[in-house]
Amino acid sequence: MHDPGALELSNEPVINLGCHGPARLMAGVREYGRLDLWAQTKVYGEPVPIPLPALLDLATQIRLGGRGGAGFPFARKLEAVVKSSQRRALPAIVVVNGTEGEPAACKDKMLLSMVPHLVLDGAVLCASALRAPELIVAIADDGVAEESLIDALDERSGTSMPTRVVMVPHRFLSGEAGALVRGINGEAHIPPGRKVRASDTGVAGCPTLVSNAETYAQLAVAAAIGPYEYSAVGTDEEPGTVLLTVTGAVRRPAVIETPTGTPLKEILRVCGAPTGQGVLTGGYHGSWITPEEAGQAEISRRGFEEVGGSLGAGIIVPLPDNTCPLGEVARVTHYLAAESAGQCGPCRLGMPEMAQLLTGILSGGTSPEAVRALCAAMRGRGACSHPDGSSRFVLSALEVFADDVNAHLYHHGCGRPVRGVLPIPEGPDEPGAGRLTVDWSSCDGHGLCAHILPELVRLDENGFPTIPDGAVPSWLEPQARRAVDMCPTMALRLGRPTH
Repeated sequence: MHDPGALELSNEPVINLGCHGPARLMAGVREYGRLDLWAQTKVYGEPVPIPLPALLDLATQIRLGGRGGAGFPFARKLEAVVKSSQRRALPAIVVVNGTEGEPAACKDKMLLSMVPHLVLDGAVLCASALRAPELIVAIADDGVAEESLIDALDERSGTSMPTRVVMVPHRFLSGEAGALVRGINGEAHIPPGRKVRASDTGVAGCPTLVSNAETYAQLAVAAAIGPYEYSAVGTDEEPGTVLLTVTGAVRRPAVIETPTGTPLKEILRVCGAPTGQGVLTGGYHGSWITPEEAGQAEISRRGFEEVGGSLGAGIIVPLPDNTCPLGEVARVTHYLAAESAGQCGPCRLGMPEMAQLLTGILSGGTSPEAVRALCAAMRGRGACSHPDGSSRFVLSALEVFADDVNAHLYHHGCGRPVRGVLPIPEGPDEPGAGRLTVDWSSCDGHGLCAHILPELVRLDENGFPTIPDGAVPSWLEPQARRAVDMCPTMALRLGRPTH
C-alpha cells in the first residue's frame, strides 16, 4: 500500500489515505496532496461534456452501481430521472450526497477534502447532460469537507454551472435520500414516512438525481480514461475500484482504494488489522462475518454476499479479542434507536425494544429468540430502511457471536469489558444525547417511571428500574422529562454526559 497522506477528522483519529493497487480516485494525491483545479486538470485532463445517450451508455458499460449503500445501478437511476422529467415537463435537479452520517465512515469526506473537483466533474457531467438548472452538494455540518468544497467552487467560479452547497445535520439518517430531499426543501430533515422516489418528486418537486460523492467521482474517472481502461481492473461483474474505510481494531486506520476482487484479508493485513472475533462489513446497516469468512471474502458486493457480508457504504471494522462483542453491538443499537426519526412503529417502539432486549441478554435475562422475533415483526414495516438495516446488523451479530451470547446467558458473562471499539458520536452537543440515570440512594422502587416511559424503563424482579446505558431518542425526551418530574423521590435524572 502506498500512503499519499492523511485526513484529520474533527474529534476523530487521523485517517491514513492509501491505495492497494492502481490509483484511480486518488491519482495525483500522493504527488500534489489536495488537488486544486490546476492539479485536477493535469491529472485527469480537461473534462468534456457528454451527451445524455453516451453518458447512459458509459454508466452501463462500466456497470456503475451507487456507492452509498444499496448499490443500485446508476444508469437505471439516471434513466428514471430522464423519463420523469420528460413525462412531467419539469427540469431535473442533480444532488451530490456527501453527508456520510455513518460514524465509522469517512471515504466521501476524504474525496470532498482531497479531490473535490473529481466529485464535481462527475456531477457536472450529469447536470449538463440533463440540462439541470443547478447542482446541489449536500454535506454534513461537521466542518470536515466544507472548506475544501468552498475553495473548489471558488476555483471553478465562472467556468461551471450554478452550484449550491447545503449543510445538513450530522446524523445517521441525514444521507437517506428522502430525508436529504426534505432537508434541501427546507422541511424537517427526516425520511418522508412514505415511499417517495426522488426521481419522481425531489427537490422543489422536480425529478432529482441523488447519488453519493464516490459514485460521481467514479463516473468522472470513467469519462476521463474511457470504459475499457476503467474496466481493466476489478471483476467482470463489478469493474473498477472501490473505496473502503477500515477502522476499529486497526493499527493503521485508513481510507483505501482497491480494485474489486481483492481479498479482504489482504486489506486487513496492510492496515494491521487482525480479524479478531469477527469483522463488520458495510457499516451499521451491514453484516458481521466470522474470521473464517473474512479469510475467504473478496471485496465486491457479490464477494461479500457470498460469505454473508455486505459491501454497503464500504466500511470494514474488525473486532479485537479483548472487548465484549455483544456489549459493543448493544451499545451501537442504543445509538441507532436514538438516531431514528421515530415516525413509525418499528422505529418508535421496535428499535428501543431491540436495544433493551440486547441489554437483557448481557445480563442473562433475555433469550436471543426474543430479539429474532422482534426483528421478524419489524421487517418491511418501517417508513424507511433504518429498522431493517439495524435488524440485519443485530441478527448477524447473534449468529457470529453465538459463543459470546451463550457466555452471557449461561456463564455469568464473557469476562471482557466493553471497550467502545465500534465508533459512535460522543459529547454533550450530540442531538438526543441525554441520558437517564438513577440516584440509587433515593430510589424507593415506586415504578412510576416504567409506566410513563415503558419504551426505555423496565422494572427488575424487585420492582426497581433498569435503564439502558444509551442516549434517549429525541422523540422520547418529553416523556423522559415527564418521568423525571413525576418521580416521587426525585431519584430519576436526565442529563448530558460530562466527559
